[in-house]
Amino acid sequence: MREHILRFLENEVELNHIPGAVVQVMHQNQIVLQEAVGSRFVHLENKEPMKLDTIFDLASLTKVIATLPAVLGLIDKGEIRLDDPVTHFFPGFGTHGKENIRLRHLLTHTSGLPAHRQYHKNKLNKEEILDAINQEQLVAPVNSEVLYTDLGFMLLFRIVEKVTEQSFDTFLQEQFFQPLGMTETGFCPSFHQNRYAATEYVQALNDYKIGVVHDENSESMGGISGHAGLFSCLNDLTCFARMMENDGVYNGKRFLSKAALRLSRANITAFSEEHRGLGWMRKSPYLASCGDYFSEESYGHTGFTGTSIWFDPIIQLNVILLTNSVHYGRHNHMIRLRPLLHNIIRSYF
Repeated sequence: MREHILRFLENEVELNHIPGAVVQVMHQNQIVLQEAVGSRFVHLENKEPMKLDTIFDLASLTKVIATLPAVLGLIDKGEIRLDDPVTHFFPGFGTHGKENIRLRHLLTHTSGLPAHRQYHKNKLNKEEILDAINQEQLVAPVNSEVLYTDLGFMLLFRIVEKVTEQSFDTFLQEQFFQPLGMTETGFCPSFHQNRYAATEYVQALNDYKIGVVHDENSESMGGISGHAGLFSCLNDLTCFARMMENDGVYNGKRFLSKAALRLSRANITAFSEEHRGLGWMRKSPYLASCGDYFSEESYGHTGFTGTSIWFDPIIQLNVILLTNSVHYGRHNHMIRLRPLLHNIIRSYF
């Protein structure tokens, strides 16, 4: 398996689809493969090698590594519920037909909110962006279809702050990351400057983004949001994966209830061809980034920078793939790369 996977990834590097990658395969709680290939930074003839401890901009993995645990933890504590209307937290949100949107709709991408808005182009700050979301009009009726959107997770991040009366980052550090041993996970990181995987070249900077969030809206929000902005490394994500596979327990400490995780993994959008749990993507009939062989019970998520994590609970398999594919620009190579890689991995189990 190792030679097969390395050959595949090294070929992707040679094709300039990715500058490099870190990949890990865990089966039945045992790490069976852990490799780094290629470079974390490529500039003309200068290359910095990719290493197992390279720190990545997780992009939309923020939704499931940060925002989802925060929300589920607050449900476990009786602070919020899935059927709370968003207007309970933001009274001004209930305009243009949005009064029926509940937290569950934000988590399952069934709110009908637009997929994306370039708020950063108007130089809006965090509060101005949240005000703009309050004024948005729906592009689909509530709970009628799955429409993947960052906007819902921007709202969830602020709801967590309102309920906890803490900053999003502080709450996560205290309740999850530090107790889980995820000591190199966080927003706006300032550690280990020589370990970041560089993302995209930015004309205004005349340089690549290194240790600065790639997502422009998150950057406008100060680098902290519920949809993007989290940085982490393989070792920390392994701690998270072990907690997930052990039904919310890690090193003898319970972080999330079995009930919360069971519901988060369930297919809540059976009416759609795109299957969704709470936060999590589910293995869908078409275009599943986990490939063709993962079971129908599989769940995971991807990040625009080139990251992903997938679990197949039927055989206790999880795969963490970390790349900085946007280093070469906003191409769609990862759409094909991810399922091809997961097919190779799953064929050995």
